[in-house]
Amino acid sequence: MTILLAYISGDSNRDDPFISLLPCGLCYLHSTLREAGFDSLLANFSGWLESDVSRQLNQLRPDIIAISQWTHNRHASLDLALLARRLNPCCTIIMGGGHASFQVNEVLCPGSPVDLVLVGEGEETMLELVRHLEAGSNWNQIRGIAFRNGDSVITTEPRKLLEELDSLPFASRYLDHSLGVDCELQAEFIVTARGCPSACNFCSSPGFWRRRVRFRSPENIVDEILFVRERYGLLYFSLRDDTFTADRARTISFCRLLIERRAHIVWNCQSRVNSLDDELLVWMKRAGCECVQLGVESGSPRILKLLGKTITPDQVMRAAVAVRKIGINLSVYMISDVPGETDADRDASIALMRRIRPDDGYVSPLAYYPGTKLFYDAVANGRIGERVFQESRAPAVYAVGRPGRSSQRLLRALDGQHAKGGRELKRLKHTLGYCHATNVMAGEYFRQVGDCVAAEREFREIVEQEPDNPWGWFLLGELLSEQGHQDRAAKCFRRVLDRVPCHSPSRLALGL
Repeated sequence: MTILLAYISGDSNRDDPFISLLPCGLCYLHSTLREAGFDSLLANFSGWLESDVSRQLNQLRPDIIAISQWTHNRHASLDLALLARRLNPCCTIIMGGGHASFQVNEVLCPGSPVDLVLVGEGEETMLELVRHLEAGSNWNQIRGIAFRNGDSVITTEPRKLLEELDSLPFASRYLDHSLGVDCELQAEFIVTARGCPSACNFCSSPGFWRRRVRFRSPENIVDEILFVRERYGLLYFSLRDDTFTADRARTISFCRLLIERRAHIVWNCQSRVNSLDDELLVWMKRAGCECVQLGVESGSPRILKLLGKTITPDQVMRAAVAVRKIGINLSVYMISDVPGETDADRDASIALMRRIRPDDGYVSPLAYYPGTKLFYDAVANGRIGERVFQESRAPAVYAVGRPGRSSQRLLRALDGQHAKGGRELKRLKHTLGYCHATNVMAGEYFRQVGDCVAAEREFREIVEQEPDNPWGWFLLGELLSEQGHQDRAAKCFRRVLDRVPCHSPSRLALGL
């Protein structure tokens, strides 16, 4: 039995490297199936021509096709299901993901090519379903699915959430069993928890994960990081939990393990402004954290309340000061174009950005998503219709129709707000002592401003303090190569490969 787990981003996002990545949940389904012995194949059809997708589907002739559906790719995913049904009428087509889980009636409307929907967390459901399909037995009593039965859509009892996330095989373990997947880029993104302690009105996470937060153990996370480093040669990771630091003790244990096991990585994470403190940030920096992304959303207390955020601008300010004091880059997420937003609200957001001076930031116009309080309230109040996601072909359904002035003002306020200078970098080194993340950041700063002598000094300190740290050798090799010292650079790149044999940039530099 051949199982194809597919994702397609849609034409409007085909050039976005992040939206074109596979959702991590699909990778977990894949690793679960392969670990159980099933012939599962991942496919990322983002950016593919329909003719190429058709050719691949005809060649594979999968028995089961499971497609990941999110709001931005809701139409593209249904188009893929229609194509699969036309080419292979007898296959079982499954839809899952954040959009499908809240839109089962729409996904399973009369004439839909989709046979059933996986609702919510899918690993155990998918495994049970595949076993039933392989045996040819009845699957309509399986928990956690929805399917069409005549004129009705039947949704079975919810499946109990997994208690032990460590029991799941790594999402990155079987990435090489795939089509159209950039394994190195995909493996960079790691999820270490499911759920969020917050319940923001614009986010579907509370509904999807049932307002529970479950964590992987620090040992399990570090094991995966070291596995990915060995298999794919990665030295940089992005931890994509809603709030990575929600469990303070777990975060510190994770950092301790990274240091003890000499992982020598650099990484970023997302957090909340009220889930950080000085001691925690010091541990994170020493373990290689170079950037923390905070969901600030607005500088207006009125807008924060409207969005269901339980934070204050003062908390944002305190968190920003703490992050900067430890020398971690600060990135912020902001929401613009909120219905009822006034000039005073916008001015408050801009003023807050000028106070906290983030290193970078992202501005997203407020959008509706199924499963959110914002969406359900808008439908109940008649602002939008229940079928808005079917009727609109736009990737996002914005709350103000066509966003513009508010987001543009915020973007201008974020541009170039903060830049670390040499004096601040010296202060950081005096405060924390040696820390490879500080040297990496300092060396890159000096390199950008053209001070190659200072940059080399930072990189050489890494190799002197930690001869087994590949970051020092790699960055030193890059710097020497830029200066025309190819023989010396090659020696540095070979030192990297002694420690991380699959490190692609070093292999490329050596022509391997």
